[in-house]
Amino acid sequence: MPLDRVRSLLARPFTPQPHGDWDLMQGPPPPAEGLMAAAVLMAITDEADPQLLLTRRTAHLRRHGGQVAFPGGRLDAGDASLIATALREAHEEVAMPPDQVEVLGMLDPYRTGTGFLVTPVVGVVPPGLALQADPGEVDALFHVPLAHALDPGNHVRQSGQWQGETRHFWTIRHDSHVIWGATAGMIVALARRVAAQ
Repeated sequence: MPLDRVRSLLARPFTPQPHGDWDLMQGPPPPAEGLMAAAVLMAITDEADPQLLLTRRTAHLRRHGGQVAFPGGRLDAGDASLIATALREAHEEVAMPPDQVEVLGMLDPYRTGTGFLVTPVVGVVPPGLALQADPGEVDALFHVPLAHALDPGNHVRQSGQWQGETRHFWTIRHDSHVIWGATAGMIVALARRVAAQ
């Protein structure tokens, strides 16, 4: 069962290895210094067919408008940790009750091309929570089966032009949704770690 394998993985100690948008490109990544610390919540429902919670950001947002993403955002001065950041942002964006999240652990931080060092926080939540999207940040909430998200057969490498350069990135499709960029990259990284254990 995919959730059991994720639990097993995160129960083991590991040394974080930053990765990111540059993994699929030639040349060294930019240094992590100067990147803005951020965290996202990878919330997985605890049920027979575990589901991964995702959002579609509102189109008007200055950063990543209209993209599929995990709930999350930058580290605030008042946050005690990156886990606290992920829980706070998930509460603000989708009304996720922090006390309903069983935090399993954190994954490798992800460097984005937009200047963030994002730490994914993996948590298990009960199915059927009455979540509510904040219309100022989130257009829609949806779930993807965890087994589908972690299946390497659904991880497609693509490329496109960004700021005059060819960029390579992962995409994962489910129903009408296209997960790509950093969000897909974090899912692919989790899938590879689960498969390697």
